[in-house]
Amino acid sequence: MSLSFLKKVRDYLIRNTKKPEPIVDTDGLGVFIDTRSSLVAQSSLYGYIKTRAGTRFPELFENEEFLTSINIAKWHIWAACVSDLSVFAGGLVFFEDPDPARIRQILKSAVEPVLGRTGLPEEAGPDFAGSIEQVIIRLDSAEFSHAAEHESAFTSSPDALIHWSPIVDELKALDDEIVRNSIRFRWQEPRRELRALLKTQALLMSHS
Repeated sequence: MSLSFLKKVRDYLIRNTKKPEPIVDTDGLGVFIDTRSSLVAQSSLYGYIKTRAGTRFPELFENEEFLTSINIAKWHIWAACVSDLSVFAGGLVFFEDPDPARIRQILKSAVEPVLGRTGLPEEAGPDFAGSIEQVIIRLDSAEFSHAAEHESAFTSSPDALIHWSPIVDELKALDDEIVRNSIRFRWQEPRRELRALLKTQALLMSHS
């Protein structure tokens, strides 16, 4: 893993040893989206590969070509996770202020600094810029009225996990439903956390 991706996960682990702070502004929302997206992306990708590889899992990391594929996959899945969690956050804000234009402004203020800090890591491959662009495109057009209901916002990350995982297509076709359900399950805790931590009125006031 690159240092930048390791840092994202490390930031989450450090924060997780402390009592979570309420999310009252876009900086806090951005940190939450970034760290939880990193955790879900990594745990989902490595969990799937480990399940498929079995006892051969450690051996795969001695293969340079496979490592390259993993690095590309983790970044694209992370971008898709950022997209999903951002839209879910927008759905929570919608309960307090059903103005989609304002919600988009808030989400962009939270997410764009995260994307800027991340940049375009070389190991993410030449297509990563497209995945980042899709995050912004989705925020520009997302509907938030039902985004916080059940799993309706979490559509990009299951697709990305299936598409980018370095598993042969024949096996991915067999695994499709199980893999999609696995990442949806991993989103349950971040959804509960965000519902508990997000102080919507404070967030709205900080961005007024």
